[in-house]
Amino acid sequence: MTDDAWLSRLEEEHSELELDRFDRADAWALGRAIAERGLAESAPIAIDIRTAFGVLFHASLPGATADNDSWVAKKAATALRFETSTALLEARVAAGGRDPMEPGWLDAATYAVAGGAVPVRVRGVGVVAVATVSGLPSADDHALVADALRELASAQRD
Repeated sequence: MTDDAWLSRLEEEHSELELDRFDRADAWALGRAIAERGLAESAPIAIDIRTAFGVLFHASLPGATADNDSWVAKKAATALRFETSTALLEARVAAGGRDPMEPGWLDAATYAVAGGAVPVRVRGVGVVAVATVSGLPSADDHALVADALRELASAQRD
């Protein structure tokens, strides 16, 4: 996929990926779905779902390290701050947008621009949480979260 096509896909996803609701049971279902897929693929990932106020779900699969937990926290902080997926932010920077990691803007000790964190949006409410994966290449981390969010949204409509 070209960079332009990837950016376009992420922009579309940003405006379309919404849930009807999101509570702790939904956080558990989302986290479990990502973990089950990760286990099936032997993915060495950390999975995290949090609000600005606390963690709702966290798991480290075999092969994940403390470094993955650090990346999860940084990616989640970035997605919550910008209310956009870190993959979209990364693609916008690659397309010539301003890099928030430029000196004087974001602190690299707190934030990271790398795919894998996707805001959880509730229709009519906005961003209520962020779901994050770390341990695979940026686009693969993002895909795990976005696919699971799509499945949860579909299940809520059924």
